[in-house]
Amino acid sequence: MSVETLHALNLNRPGGPRLRKAFFVVWMLDLVATTQLFLVPYARELNPITVLFYESIGLTGVVLAAVSYAGIIVGLGYVLSKPFDVSFVTAVVSCYAFFASNNFALLLFRKSLVETPVL
Repeated sequence: MSVETLHALNLNRPGGPRLRKAFFVVWMLDLVATTQLFLVPYARELNPITVLFYESIGLTGVVLAAVSYAGIIVGLGYVLSKPFDVSFVTAVVSCYAFFASNNFALLLFRKSLVETPVL
């Protein structure tokens, strides 16, 4: 493998360091909240793949599903071209932030953000 080939494999990382850190933080918060959803009797995870992994191998399956999602997202961010990679990662961070907030609201108040009226 030549140096040029190795350099070509080192793709440009999407977004800046703050955006990547934001992705990691909200991903980790979502992972913690999702794991907690399986431990309380009054809440239910809606993602069928995560539920399937949980039913197959327990809480390890929840972590495996979350790591798989993160791997796919990071991989897609590396593959997309420059203006789209930052937009993609920003959209994913926004979605993860909403899902984590929704999961925490469900755990704390037994009501999701979607059920709460917005004034």
